[in-house]
Amino acid sequence: MEPGVEAAMAEATVLNDHELLVEGTLPIGPEVIRLVRADDADILIDITGVKSGPEPGSFIVTAAETLSGQDHYLLNIAGSDAAWSIAPSAMAILVSVIISSALINNFVFTRYLGLCCFFGVSRKRDTAIGLGLTYVVVGVLSGVMAWVVQTFALGPLSLDFLQIIAFIGIVACFVQGADMIVKKLNRVLHQKFGIFLMLITTNCIILAVPLLNATNEAGFTEAFGLSLGSGLGFALALFLMSCARERVDMAPVPRVFQGLPVAFILCGLFAMSFLGFSGLSFF
Repeated sequence: MEPGVEAAMAEATVLNDHELLVEGTLPIGPEVIRLVRADDADILIDITGVKSGPEPGSFIVTAAETLSGQDHYLLNIAGSDAAWSIAPSAMAILVSVIISSALINNFVFTRYLGLCCFFGVSRKRDTAIGLGLTYVVVGVLSGVMAWVVQTFALGPLSLDFLQIIAFIGIVACFVQGADMIVKKLNRVLHQKFGIFLMLITTNCIILAVPLLNATNEAGFTEAFGLSLGSGLGFALALFLMSCARERVDMAPVPRVFQGLPVAFILCGLFAMSFLGFSGLSFF
């Protein structure tokens, strides 16, 4: 290995499905390059070639396997303990998680969670919009607070068995606060919410988010993105469903399909349409 190679190598990024763009000075030859995934460092990714990059002092490393801009890789030179991290930026991770949880893996249309509030509040558009916005705020605040509690209290103290109790308590506090604020600002909207606002406390989605974050040991960026994306996805589902149900209410629907039956049919159609987002990737 050439002297000063470690200091010269500054940055490496995923260029496409099989290539990495490396800035710095690297020995010409794939046999001295070691590339692994950060979560599976024992399995080497075969390097098939190294060539000059588009800019002076840069090289393109070609891998045999398909690379993803969303994965985390470690690149180093044989015989060296130094490793260079190749990972998407925090903003890329945040946007990817938000889009994934809101569209690709929408909790209502792909995981069928939160259906009690979904069908109960989606009759009218104004009620759906109000609860959707409330849900986003409560979901983000409770998701972030649950991550803090899990990361700095439950995890270090090995109290993971208290997750559900702790998370329900956190959500209940924010729901109670939201209930008081909505009641103070708009009593009419508060009456339209009815019991569904308090049902957010035990809603499947708002509890699934902190549990998923805890299970996957998500960082703050992923936890915030999942909390925001799930809330936006639920709000979007409520808005779309309320618009459709308002139009269906004015249509000559057969009596046997009126009410929840036609609502389930609409939900199924929306779920089929959301399958079109499967495989969507931006990074």
